[in-house]
Amino acid sequence: MSRATAILAPIVLVVILCSPARAAVLWQNVGPILAHENGEGTDILQAAVSRDNTASDALYFKFHVNPLSDASMEPYSAGFQLFLGDQERLGVGNSLEAWAYSAFNTLETGTNKKVPGDVDLHSASPESYEPGRYLSYEFPRRGFERTIVFKVQFVPGGEDLVTVWMNPRLTPGATEENQLTNLVTQFKANASFNQIHLRHHGNGDGWVFSDLAVATSFDDFIVIPFWETWWFRTMVAAGLMVWVVGVVRVMERRKYLRQLQLAEQERTLERERARIAQDLHDDLGSSLTRLTLLSGLVKADKDNPEQVEAHASKLSQAADQTVRALEEIVWAVRPGSDTLQSLMDYIAHFANELFDGSSARCRLDLPNDLPAWPLPPDMRHNIFLIVKEALTNAFKHSGAGEVQVRAKIIGRTLEISVVDDGKGFNPASLVEGWRNGMGNLRRRAAAMSAKLDLQSEPGKGTTVRFSVGLEGDKEAKRGK
Repeated sequence: MSRATAILAPIVLVVILCSPARAAVLWQNVGPILAHENGEGTDILQAAVSRDNTASDALYFKFHVNPLSDASMEPYSAGFQLFLGDQERLGVGNSLEAWAYSAFNTLETGTNKKVPGDVDLHSASPESYEPGRYLSYEFPRRGFERTIVFKVQFVPGGEDLVTVWMNPRLTPGATEENQLTNLVTQFKANASFNQIHLRHHGNGDGWVFSDLAVATSFDDFIVIPFWETWWFRTMVAAGLMVWVVGVVRVMERRKYLRQLQLAEQERTLERERARIAQDLHDDLGSSLTRLTLLSGLVKADKDNPEQVEAHASKLSQAADQTVRALEEIVWAVRPGSDTLQSLMDYIAHFANELFDGSSARCRLDLPNDLPAWPLPPDMRHNIFLIVKEALTNAFKHSGAGEVQVRAKIIGRTLEISVVDDGKGFNPASLVEGWRNGMGNLRRRAAAMSAKLDLQSEPGKGTTVRFSVGLEGDKEAKRGK
């Protein structure tokens, strides 16, 4: 079981258990069912529900009717009727004699009834019977659909109590007690049954019945919007919990990634400190040691002008190398030097100083409007050392008249090439300086997953080209 499932399972269970229980629907038929000239009709209940004269509970019946026959123009009888075997019991619909929504086969026999056993159902839309006179009941009319709900309170061995609601309100909050009084009709009838028939006989095109049901509570007929149902609330609660768990997991993952990033930054910083310490020891330390030795030789050979001049020349070269090594270290640690543009500027500075006073011309084709992408210190250092190695080898070994340094950005890739028009060589038989230099180049390129290519032919110069993928834009966005 996942962590999210373990959290959600008890929540969903609590929501389900706390959801209000619905009344029991004992039977239902969505329909539609057309009843037209079918006499007594046929049973549609199929023994799903039944009650005899010993029953003492209450049942609720519901049906929706679309009258295709119009009682204002044609006499007919139609209705939803209970049967006990082949014996007719209570019916609700349109009595042949009533010509209105009515109940028939009731136990009402008062003198004010049109026909013994017929009861007109009250309506919220009184009918105009004649000028100046209105009736409290409603004629079934074509195109005017109605819903009827009736309740039977069974009385063992006695007369069952019937309540009929004509087109009741079935929206959330409605109950049988808060219906309009002019929609309610009450009477007594024998309502024991084991069958339900849908009937029509007489004139017109019949009735279309739909949404038929038998239940144990009025509440079951209340139309509840889906957003108020228990299953929807359960889904919302579950979805909310999934969202909360997801947010927590995302936050935890971001926190974890941030910690990894900080750890990587610390490791990078430690590597850079170690590299700088190594450079100070190797480059600057050895240069200072050489300066000390050469100074001692100058003093020892002070009486030999030729030796002093030779030592002084070497001393000057060593001093230049020391200054460059110191400049490189200062550039590496100076704030603001960790961008791509700073790298290009320093490559230009190094190339100009290296070829200053040389017979070879150094041409620079470096962009000066690069995006401010940060570069990891080790990548920046390796890129510079590759260019430095290529330029130094071209300066010392190529005998070139011109050396070109080109750089360009293609998508997220930096491509740099160092091209000279010198004497070139056969790459299969590298001279010692180039062999050592190529080894350094390949190691540094591999350290940052860069592609390195060396092209050279005798008499046709040499090209060192490498390309490396940059993630500076992503890092910059992440830093925001």
